[in-house]
Amino acid sequence: MMPDFLNPKETIDSLSFLKENMIAMDIGSGSGGWTIPLSRKLENGKVYAIDIKGEALSALRSKLDNERIYNVELMLADIEKGVKIQDNKIDLAILSNILFELSDKKKALEEVRRILKQGGYLFIVDWKKLSNVGPKEHAISREETKTLANELNFKLEKDFDLGYYHFALIFRK
Repeated sequence: MMPDFLNPKETIDSLSFLKENMIAMDIGSGSGGWTIPLSRKLENGKVYAIDIKGEALSALRSKLDNERIYNVELMLADIEKGVKIQDNKIDLAILSNILFELSDKKKALEEVRRILKQGGYLFIVDWKKLSNVGPKEHAISREETKTLANELNFKLEKDFDLGYYHFALIFRK
């Protein structure tokens, strides 16, 4: 296995603040790269897997059924337009490799802020701006991400690299 590439399970296992009864959401869950290890870690909690692509959620549903994972709720939704989750409900929001795809990053993070509990965690993983890997067009730098989160009163707790290609930022509401 390439040590320099993203390993969601290892990363989730390293997040010391996670408690097994937390409620989390994986925004842009795709077919579950983060959702599945997160649902295992939060065995007495719940994970909302949110994606705008029905096919991705269908693939995730099959994996969840095959692996007998029952604490995940799938939501077909666009974080920029809002999701049907009540205010102050979520302990952790993960946005992995999704910010660069959003046209209104601030609106998306405002929606995340609405849903997060006071003291809740925002975990952002995104591509470093490299010439040969990752998105070319709309990549968002670590500094731009910090500035945007700061404007919305998120407090930076941790800033680190996840392998060679990604940066990771943990904020608190």
